[in-house]
Amino acid sequence: MQKHFWGIGLIVAAEALATLSPCPAILSSATPPADQSAILVGAGDIADCKDLSGAEATAKLLQNVGGTVMAVGDLAYPDGSKENFTCYDKTWGRAKSRTRPAPGNHEFHAAGAAPYFNYFGAEAGDPKTGYYSYELGTWHIIVLNSECRDVGGCEAGSPQERWLRADLAAHPAACTLAYWHRPLFSSGSAHGNDLTVKPLFQALYQANADIVVGGHDHDYERFAPQTPAGVADPQRGIREFVVGTGGKNHRPFGAPRPNSELRDATAFGVLKLTLRPGAYDWQFIPETGKSFTDSGSGKCH
Repeated sequence: MQKHFWGIGLIVAAEALATLSPCPAILSSATPPADQSAILVGAGDIADCKDLSGAEATAKLLQNVGGTVMAVGDLAYPDGSKENFTCYDKTWGRAKSRTRPAPGNHEFHAAGAAPYFNYFGAEAGDPKTGYYSYELGTWHIIVLNSECRDVGGCEAGSPQERWLRADLAAHPAACTLAYWHRPLFSSGSAHGNDLTVKPLFQALYQANADIVVGGHDHDYERFAPQTPAGVADPQRGIREFVVGTGGKNHRPFGAPRPNSELRDATAFGVLKLTLRPGAYDWQFIPETGKSFTDSGSGKCH
């Protein structure tokens, strides 16, 4: 009898090991650890067919940074045509498979931004809207279309603003980041503040979003957390970065806007965001040969 039970025990143990042994490999590949960080890196205002040196310099930076690439509008100059996107493809196109883009005003110089949507396909969202969202690590990422007149407006009650509020309600993540092309706040002399996107910023603020990234002005600027009205709010304000440093050219600043913490218009480069559970780190990585950089950390609301 003892031999009989001992034999059964070996069989049961062997079956249990056969059942359990693959589990760690399956879990590690399908379910990343909850504390795993994610990388989001990129810029806007990128490839000009007349001079690709700037776009090539920032494309080389992307090769050394893993993660998801945010292409923050005005990707192909001068008019976002199919021909201009071949120039984008020669540079940032090397990271196309991991790029989640946002459209800019130059994309819409072509009717309906068709070359942009054709180039990126489903990764650019619905071609009728150009806004969408996705998950990155523990963060919820929202991509908006700041060419408001081309998508039915950005004002309160507009289709995009209603979609944004619904998306935020459906994804109550602890940490939320949004990016689009035209920034609400900017000290750039060429464009500056763009109040048409204020209702979108307002919806994000009310939902306790943490970071907004834009481009449009061809410079780098970091703002302290603030309200949609531009009032400093260290407790629940949104930190905004302007990263129009993808390679097109540089433009000078005007008078610094309130809450502007740091500005540079000398270096092309990319913004690397390390998105951690409940917190984030930022680093501006300049093109080879330039010394300007920026780095810091923040916590989610």
